[in-house]
Amino acid sequence: MLVAALVGLTAVVQGQTSIRQANSSFSNPENAEVFNPVPPVVVPGETFASPPSDATMLFNGKDLNEWVSAEDQSPAKWTISNGIMTVNKAAGDIETKRKFTSYQLHIEWRIPAAITGQGQSRGNSGVFLSGRYEIQVLDTYNNENKTYVNGMAGSIYREAIPLSNPERKPGEWNVYDIAYTDPQFNDDGTLKSPARVSVFFNGVLVQNNEAIKGSTSVNAKHVYVQHGPAPLRLQAHGDKSAPISFRNIWIRG
Repeated sequence: MLVAALVGLTAVVQGQTSIRQANSSFSNPENAEVFNPVPPVVVPGETFASPPSDATMLFNGKDLNEWVSAEDQSPAKWTISNGIMTVNKAAGDIETKRKFTSYQLHIEWRIPAAITGQGQSRGNSGVFLSGRYEIQVLDTYNNENKTYVNGMAGSIYREAIPLSNPERKPGEWNVYDIAYTDPQFNDDGTLKSPARVSVFFNGVLVQNNEAIKGSTSVNAKHVYVQHGPAPLRLQAHGDKSAPISFRNIWIRG
């Protein structure tokens, strides 16, 4: 009986040894631990809204030196007052002088407290990633003035419905924190991998690594056209509602 027990124990020990040897590549620190490359040090902002040390300020509340007219590249003509930039609809869209690929973007926006109109005519604007993929800006607070859900604030316009609606009421500031991955193209111009975006809206995740279907369009299917680094664009929508305002815009990428 004792001999049989010892034989059985030996078999178990031998089996465990074999398993450890087979899994040695996973348990050996030399194979599991990586020491390079060392991530660069980034000093965070004093608050979550403050830019970290490696961010580029796109609007510092003082001037529009980082921006030009999207139509003709002339100096941007939106208005600045008390550290806030307000849309000038007559001057059209503006875009950054700098061009970017993938990035992290922080942007704050406000619908006028006395906004009027219905649906898409309530402070309409947009944040255009790579100058062509729109994250909608609109008053859809509590969805009281109903519009199509893939055109609500926080949507990838006419594509992806936001996962929730955390918008603050008109007159209060809203925040987008956006992680954007640029699309990749094959040598022949065809799409290799789509653009992707995650959007935190007032700290709430409303787009989760969502694939973008193509360049934003109102009257046509969204399709991709090959491009490289491109500016960030802000929209001066043509509706008749009061213009919205922006502040504290910074980017990492």
